[in-house]
Amino acid sequence: MDFYRYLPAEGAKILLVLFLSFLTGLEREEHRAGKEGVSFGGVRTFPLIGLTGYSVSLFSGGQVLPVAIGLAVIAGFLMLSYQHKLAASGLAGITSEMSALMTYMVGALVHREQFWIATSLSIAGVLLLELKSVLEGLSEKIAAVEIFTFTKFLLLTAVILPALPNREFGPFQINPVKVWLVVVAVSAVSYGSYVIQKLTKEQGGVIWAALLGGAYSSTATTVSLAKQSLSERRPHLLSGATLIASGVAYLRLGVLVTLFNRDLMAALGPPFVLLACLGIGAGWLWTRVPGAKSDAEATKSAPKNPLELSAAFLFALIFVAILIVTHVVIAYLGKAGVYTLAGLVGVTDVTPFVMGMTQSAGQTTAIAVASSAILISAASNNIVKGIYAFSLSDKQTGRQSFYMLAGLAAANLIPLLWLAA
Repeated sequence: MDFYRYLPAEGAKILLVLFLSFLTGLEREEHRAGKEGVSFGGVRTFPLIGLTGYSVSLFSGGQVLPVAIGLAVIAGFLMLSYQHKLAASGLAGITSEMSALMTYMVGALVHREQFWIATSLSIAGVLLLELKSVLEGLSEKIAAVEIFTFTKFLLLTAVILPALPNREFGPFQINPVKVWLVVVAVSAVSYGSYVIQKLTKEQGGVIWAALLGGAYSSTATTVSLAKQSLSERRPHLLSGATLIASGVAYLRLGVLVTLFNRDLMAALGPPFVLLACLGIGAGWLWTRVPGAKSDAEATKSAPKNPLELSAAFLFALIFVAILIVTHVVIAYLGKAGVYTLAGLVGVTDVTPFVMGMTQSAGQTTAIAVASSAILISAASNNIVKGIYAFSLSDKQTGRQSFYMLAGLAAANLIPLLWLAA
């Protein structure tokens, strides 16, 4: 069991280099089996390259330059091999040569006792080599616009956010990092729903679309279902789905509030959960009433890309503007002014206002006041969505949607009785 104790000091390292490079060489050997033409490396060449990297690192005495020169020499031999492959065949990949360069580095890393990095690189390399067909098939299935969308998400989170100063500016104490964190959080929730909708666009039906749409944008889903009702006479199904989307919106807001203010969510948690269950449960039951046609089709409209950079910057500006307005209202109009502002913002997207409340709750605004304001804004937004549904739907669907959303708005105000007490 303890045979490694009898090995020389560097013996275990050499064995690890041999194992990792042999693993890569074995994969390359199997890859070229049965194939005609010139191919580089196998179960002997790759271990030799790994041992070369180990030896050069050993002789370098901890200096980087000799290791870099050794890498350049190996790269020169690999270039000759690749030129020979090109001469023998007009089409030749460079995957084996790049794997050889990595094997050299794995040997050097093992000598420097970077065992985890060396092992991880080797395993990741073999996986990438083995999953060639899977990865190439994936690239064919994913549209270029979706790759661009994900790149924009990385731009928002990994490039812009770390570059912003993390301190307060101006009389209203605006922190750029906190502002952009709100933008990232809202974008992440919407983008997650967007991805699921894209992946399941051929599956499920109206109810499934309403569930995902509510997490993305309940207002956009309400408008989409209203327009669908003009061509499909399914009032119970479409109005019930509209209510479901508004019920899911409470869960979406709950996630966002939890990320930024746990104390505020402690006050809003029970009402949000009850209202979400009421909206989703009542909406689903309404879609099942006798006479409603089956849920055979999903909504036709595709979700809009939530990661337009212009939309992200616009959201940031609106969020900052609402933060400033809220500070002014609190300072000069007090609690009544906050409630009035909450009712007014319900006409548009309530998310910037809710996020503003997460920043001020417990500081410039009492938790009870912020909680009540958020509930008022959500109730106002439900009324506005009901008006959209009534105006854009066929007569029967619009009437049913308006009544149910108005009922949800009324239920939304009940928690105010104990929050304001």
